[in-house]
Amino acid sequence: MNLSIDETKLSDPLYIAKKLIRFPSETPKDEGALLFIEEVLSLLGFECFRMPSGNVDGEGKEALVNNLYAKIGKGKNLCFAGHTDVVPAGNKEKWSTSPFGAEILNGNLIGRGAADMKGSIAAFIAAFSRYIIDYDKSFCLSFLLTGDEEGHAKHGTRSMLPKLKEMGEKINHCIVGEPTNPNKLGEMIKIGRRGSLHGLLTVYGKEGHVAYPQKAANPLPIMSKFISALSEVELDNGNDHFQPSNLEFISIDVGNNITNVIPLKIESKFNIRFNTLQSESSLKNIIKNTIEKVAYDKNIFKWELESELSGEPFITEPDNFINIVEKAIKKNTGIEPELSTSGGTSDARFIKDICNVIEFGLVGKTMHQIDESIKVDDLEQLTNIYYDIIKKYQYNMC
Repeated sequence: MNLSIDETKLSDPLYIAKKLIRFPSETPKDEGALLFIEEVLSLLGFECFRMPSGNVDGEGKEALVNNLYAKIGKGKNLCFAGHTDVVPAGNKEKWSTSPFGAEILNGNLIGRGAADMKGSIAAFIAAFSRYIIDYDKSFCLSFLLTGDEEGHAKHGTRSMLPKLKEMGEKINHCIVGEPTNPNKLGEMIKIGRRGSLHGLLTVYGKEGHVAYPQKAANPLPIMSKFISALSEVELDNGNDHFQPSNLEFISIDVGNNITNVIPLKIESKFNIRFNTLQSESSLKNIIKNTIEKVAYDKNIFKWELESELSGEPFITEPDNFINIVEKAIKKNTGIEPELSTSGGTSDARFIKDICNVIEFGLVGKTMHQIDESIKVDDLEQLTNIYYDIIKKYQYNMC
């Protein structure tokens, strides 16, 4: 673990991003990433609070997730939220360089987490480092950083928020540094997210020998009917801020490795990304009503539905803070950003319960892919955008 820090380079986002990428922090492992950030923020004058949480291996052994809250100044609190954990690098032999080497090729910084989202963390730290000369501590700047976002997200931001409340900490506005831009820096600010509902549908029949189907009840054709019916359901048409809700089946499993046995049951997993027109209960009712309309022998075949809500849909209504972010982006990129709710989920789904939250970071075109990368020029430009947001927050929100 190399925590050596060159204090003269804390205003250089490329230096910080390279250092962060070189920590192989595949979720939920930290490998020193948050410790490095803690050291950097301490050098910049932040008060740091470690907030470890959880037993993530599920085997009763102690395996904590590292989390960090850091703050400086008093008054209105502008928070930058993010995560240092990354998805696994996959087949490392297919990468152009080591996924944790943080090499530059053709003007691009390559490495797991470059886009999602160590690059934006580096940019915000560098932005404050540049602004520190003019920072009068009339407002509070803070960092809310977790090592459990790409995984189950149970021991990360979700666990930190109650602790902040116990400390008496109040956050007024928050920027989550997720890679919000599809193709070009400045294209998109996320002002909300769709909800996410995980589902498990199980159909039970009667197992038996394939040569004597009359003595068994095969659940596979029944599940096929259910999947077909549910896949054709139009959940809604969307609204002004959200695209239509959608249900997608992601796996079908019978757990049967024997070629001459009709299985007892079949399981199908699905996910629903839904807008503010729906709720967990309304979606479950739609599923149940759709299945009940399917023709099958209800005396023989039985089915069960399990669900887990991982996030409610939300929208942050445009306000003066969003105007500040829009103007900073337009000044540095010349682009009028789109206010969007597209994409997956993020820790903003937890933060929205305590303050107004938006998301803006780098280009996400290569996130989670082989050769994940960002343009070095984009990293510098994002630092300038964050710098202007901090500056305008001091003079317009405090």
